[in-house]
Amino acid sequence: MERFIENAMYASRWLLAPIYFGLSLGLLALALKFFQEVFHVIPNVFSMAESDLILVLLSLIDMALVGGLLVMVMISGYENFVSQLDIDEGKEKLNWLGTMDSSSLKMKVAASIVAISSIHLLRVFMDAKNIDPEHLKWYVIIHMTFVISAFAMGYLDKLTKH
Repeated sequence: MERFIENAMYASRWLLAPIYFGLSLGLLALALKFFQEVFHVIPNVFSMAESDLILVLLSLIDMALVGGLLVMVMISGYENFVSQLDIDEGKEKLNWLGTMDSSSLKMKVAASIVAISSIHLLRVFMDAKNIDPEHLKWYVIIHMTFVISAFAMGYLDKLTKH
C-alpha cells in the first residue's frame, strides 16, 4: 500500500504539465497583445507626443519582461517538477536550461517582478500630473515592498546556502 501511494504521488507531478503548457498559451496571448499594440502605434507614430510614445514603449518593454518571466517559469518549472527536457544535440539550447533550480527560479521571478514593477512605476511617473498624489504614494510603497521582498529572499537564500 505504501509503495502504491508513493508511486501515485510521484506520478501526480504530471498534473503540472498541462499547467505549464497553459502558460505557453498565455505567452501566445501576450504576443498577440504586443503586436496589436505595435500595429496601433506605427500609423500614429509621427502624430504622437514624445511622452505618449515613451509610455507605449514602456508598455511594450513591460510585456517583453512578462513574456520572459513566463518562459522562465514554464520551462524551468517543467524541468524541475515534471521531467527533464529532451533536446536533440543539433538543436539550439538555452544556456540556463538545466541549471535553474527552484531557488534560483524564485530569485529570477522576484527580480523580474521588481523590474516589471519599476517599468510600471516609471509609466505612472511619466503621467504623474494626471494621478492623485495619494495613489502615487501607494504605487511607490507597493514597489518598495517588491524590492524589499526580493532583497530579503536573496539574503535568506544566501544564508541557507552557507
